[in-house]
Amino acid sequence: MELFRTVVKCTESPEKIDYGTPFLMLGSCFVENLGVRLQQLKFDVVLNPFGIVYQPAPAARNLERIITGNPYTEDELQYHHELWCNFDHHGRFSHPVASVCLERINAELSRAHDQLARAKWLFVTFGTAWTYRLKSNSRIVANCHKFPASDFERTQFDVNEICAIWKEAVDGLRKFNPAVKVVFTVSPIRHLRDGAHGNQLSKAILLLAVDRLNREVANTGYFPAYEIVLDELRDYRFYNEDMTHPNDTAIHYIRKRFCESYMTEDTLQAMKAVEDIVKAAAHRPIHHTSEYRKFAASCLEKISKLKQQYLRFDFTEETRQFEKMKESKRQATCCKLCPYSDAATFCDQVP
Repeated sequence: MELFRTVVKCTESPEKIDYGTPFLMLGSCFVENLGVRLQQLKFDVVLNPFGIVYQPAPAARNLERIITGNPYTEDELQYHHELWCNFDHHGRFSHPVASVCLERINAELSRAHDQLARAKWLFVTFGTAWTYRLKSNSRIVANCHKFPASDFERTQFDVNEICAIWKEAVDGLRKFNPAVKVVFTVSPIRHLRDGAHGNQLSKAILLLAVDRLNREVANTGYFPAYEIVLDELRDYRFYNEDMTHPNDTAIHYIRKRFCESYMTEDTLQAMKAVEDIVKAAAHRPIHHTSEYRKFAASCLEKISKLKQQYLRFDFTEETRQFEKMKESKRQATCCKLCPYSDAATFCDQVP
């Protein structure tokens, strides 16, 4: 059969991930797309405990903070636009009350520290070689939090600088957890504010840096997400309307290639069973018939069997939903006021 596309080869990992494997994921919004879905499918993953971070330098510093586990203090927070924030963190940690902001930050830091201590894998995605420094103290920031642009100096890290920073970070990681393997990726999302050529130069720096790290640092690897999107999915039908971010179809395909490279065959089969349950729990029926209550009971039985096989599975929310469906005896029909009256969605306004 003739292929009309370039298929990017993904090296199959000799060591695999299963549902008992703890791992940590750090980096750009691309790793969020992958990590969120793995969380939904009940993997033991902690995702971006500092929020989205695009640049290699602050990502390395964040990793070092996870290793030490030293809590943040209030004097490390900044106040701007009526919000307390921290330059290491994404805006989702910001809050009008300093103590709440600090509590959010340190709760995630503690969770990440505990996870990294037992993790078998660390997946890191770099987005851009450009970064920002505070002019006041030359500190690199992960997020500018809409502070005035005049407060920062924008600089581009080169291959040597990125390699030096990450060699030191991985060395510290191995002292903390000698067993962990590190896999780097480069985000396929284009940063067109630098121009098409500027974006390619930035990505080239990241690719060269990762290649050198793979050659010079033991137990590191590379997953070719960048190449899959740019070479294999070389068509705008795989992008969102902004023409820079991969769409759901592309993300699903990359996730599939990732799982084929790193998951055991038994894990891939279990993922299908988990996905069926997650999808079923998300469904909202128009009519709560006896047939549907039987379906809910069947799903509860599947959950019970999976939990016997994988003790760490947390199906708390799905179980609650199916129990609610199983016990309901209402013959529900969406009311006229329901915004979902033309969809297969149960309306809670129905008496």
